[in-house]
Amino acid sequence: MSVIIVLIAASILIAGGFLVAFLWSVRNGQYDDDYTPSVRMLFDDIPARAIKDKSPENNQTIK
Repeated sequence: MSVIIVLIAASILIAGGFLVAFLWSVRNGQYDDDYTPSVRMLFDDIPARAIKDKSPENNQTIK
């Protein structure tokens, strides 16, 4: 029975250590994304097919 108490105490200490490491990394900017903003202009927001479908020559009304 005393082994269970030791294991629970050890697991709480390890979980606390991971929590401290996570909070430290967040505060120091480890998860800040520096790469994506520099290449965002290279990504297409709207597919080319959608742009062609919205052209004025395709929006003719039937009279």
